Amino acid sequence: MTFHPELSTPPALEPGTLRIVPLGGLGEVGRNMTVFEIDGRLLIVDCGVLFPEDTQPGVDLILPDFAYIEDRVDDIEAIVLTHGHEDHIGAVPYLLRLREDIPIIGSQLTLAFIEAKLKEHRMSPVTLAVKEGQEEQLGKFGLEFVAVNHSIPDALAVFITTSAGTVLGTGDFKMDQLPLDGRITDLRAFAALGERGVDLFMVDSTNAEAPGFTASEVEITPVLDQTFAQATGRIVVASFSSHVHRVQQVINAAHAHGRRVAFVGRSMVRNMNIAAELGYLEVPPNILVDAKKADDLPADQVVYMCTGSQGEPMAALSRIASLDHKLSVGPGDLVILASSLIPGNENAVFRVINGLMRLGATVVHQGSARVHVSGHASAGELLYCYNIVRPKNVMPIHGEVRHLLANGRLAMKTGVPEENVMFAENGVAVDLKDGVAKIVGAVEVHNVYVDGSSVGEITDTELKDRRIMSEEGFVSVFAVVDSSNGTVVSGPEVHARGLAEDDSVFDAILPKIKDALEEAASGGTADNHQLQQVMRRVLGRYVGTKLRRRPMIIPIVIEA
Repeated sequence: MTFHPELSTPPALEPGTLRIVPLGGLGEVGRNMTVFEIDGRLLIVDCGVLFPEDTQPGVDLILPDFAYIEDRVDDIEAIVLTHGHEDHIGAVPYLLRLREDIPIIGSQLTLAFIEAKLKEHRMSPVTLAVKEGQEEQLGKFGLEFVAVNHSIPDALAVFITTSAGTVLGTGDFKMDQLPLDGRITDLRAFAALGERGVDLFMVDSTNAEAPGFTASEVEITPVLDQTFAQATGRIVVASFSSHVHRVQQVINAAHAHGRRVAFVGRSMVRNMNIAAELGYLEVPPNILVDAKKADDLPADQVVYMCTGSQGEPMAALSRIASLDHKLSVGPGDLVILASSLIPGNENAVFRVINGLMRLGATVVHQGSARVHVSGHASAGELLYCYNIVRPKNVMPIHGEVRHLLANGRLAMKTGVPEENVMFAENGVAVDLKDGVAKIVGAVEVHNVYVDGSSVGEITDTELKDRRIMSEEGFVSVFAVVDSSNGTVVSGPEVHARGLAEDDSVFDAILPKIKDALEEAASGGTADNHQLQQVMRRVLGRYVGTKLRRRPMIIPIVIEA
């Protein structure tokens, strides 16, 4: 059970062989995207984004690396979207910049969410709405769709048939037996596909480390009801802007306790309006109120449903916590974080919680009450699926390395041979033919950063520079050198930002910088870059020894 960190480039794909290359979602929680290829044609399943961590300052989103397919966009039959969460649909607008007419296939709600997003990007997509039980043939790929239960309505698994073999991809799923919308994961369909033969089972790994079964959504209802009953002031509930089930429960609880609901945040307003129009969200008459008018209501008669449950700095809840939002909270107010912690977001979320509590609000989250349950299958459910489907080969997907490994171990417990479990990360190519799956190499994939209006312009090196500046500070050193005689005629001057000390702390090193410059210049060093490096070395040693810091140092030498 090992990963393959140093794989070579995969060989040319043989005719009649299906190649599977994940470009995102393996080794991380987010930006899910997988490319299927056979006989020169491509099918893409999901195309999502990953949200940045604290170590990626200034980054808005992280996209899958499209380099593997950017020269072959005309070969793409379609993009299949399993459900409407951002980590599965958020990168679609960026892929469509390469070819806008790639057909997009998904369920009614999923397509409604992506169409609204694409409208903001001024794109008019080609779409095909499908539902569970439906079959479609797209060139070399046969597609069958299966209902699965998740934390968003209308999620689908996809069964892909090709001349090389069959693949069943679960998408994100769990096996809630009492879902709010009555739509359970169709295990009868899974069993029927197993009887026909599943050559490769690609299974959601996000919750594979959790024992037993994921709790049902209905268990949240009495907790919300009790929490609302005890609240005396404003209630602010933060959740994903696409979590229709959770919003439904909040609306129901608000209605039962005589409160009205205001949606806060552009994506929350947009998505819930769509869900209500399509009938996925049941809204009692007069329960909704515009956020601007909600301020005029008594505090004990309003619930604000907002974004920002992951501590995103620009989302509503973070701005409320930092007093940068028109909505404020204080003593007597209740804030509920109705979502799980995505790995990597813990510090940001706890920072928001602390900020809210500092303002006097009471904060309830998953760690203190059952106000959220996972949308992903736990180990017990995954074991059921493996026993029902009986796949020949398994490829754990959607999760960090620890999740993928845990999922693979579960498959082996049910009898899947270890050599038939494909432990892969982003870029690893798996070939399937005649029921045999094997890892054949890896393509190079990188993080693609969205930073404001730029896409892919920011590199990991530049992010390292940002981290250094934010953590260690910034120092510039300036000098003017007379190239004719090698003397320093002005400076050196040192200016620092982000250091605890003022610039006077550098007075002791200035003569040494000057002596080193003049020694280098009089010794025949005329190249400005080399002189700048002399200043950098002298100043860097001093700062490291004296201040115990390693700031970014920018040396500037000008010839007189």
